[in-house]
Amino acid sequence: MGNRISISGRTSTSQAIVPTLCAVRWAVSAWPVRESNAMTPTVTDVPERGRFEIDVDGGVVGVAEYQRRPGAIAFVHTEINAAHDGAGLGALLVTAALDTARAQGLAVLPFCPFVRGFIDGHREYLDLVPVERRAKFGLDDG
Repeated sequence: MGNRISISGRTSTSQAIVPTLCAVRWAVSAWPVRESNAMTPTVTDVPERGRFEIDVDGGVVGVAEYQRRPGAIAFVHTEINAAHDGAGLGALLVTAALDTARAQGLAVLPFCPFVRGFIDGHREYLDLVPVERRAKFGLDDG
């Protein structure tokens, strides 16, 4: 089995450390009321399948597929089950995957448009993409 990864980037093989996403519903007063334990996402690196998986309440609902080379990881496809669109699971999945790449000292090659767009919108991950490859991915330093 792969390594379970917390969204914060800490890894634990014995127990996953994961955040609880809370569903927000609007009460009559128009103040949001949080319902805890709506879903508990867990991200796992499954190297034998070449992907990170995000699991919600015991079921895989999304993947970030990759190919590893010495010193690099190329993200080639990311997909979240349509029933979970808009829940932020893609961002959680990619955050955990990029944090893992950083922790392992891997350069990131974002061939997947979702990963590339995520990096473009979260510039704190731009340094993972080699400077000489950024133009190829439409990622600039500005």
